[in-house]
Amino acid sequence: MPPKPNYRHQRSERDRSKQQKKQEKLQRREEDAAARKLRDETQTPQQTPDETPNT
Repeated sequence: MPPKPNYRHQRSERDRSKQQKKQEKLQRREEDAAARKLRDETQTPQQTPDETPNT
């Protein structure tokens, strides 16, 4: 006879897996955002008041 299912344990395992996946996704998104921010800062030079165009 097969063992009786332990629904509470199975649910907690699913919830733990979901939470871990969410954390990994959040971390990946934060890393991508930081990389994008760094890339944008290096590509667009900041203008100083001396470099303003004469119109």
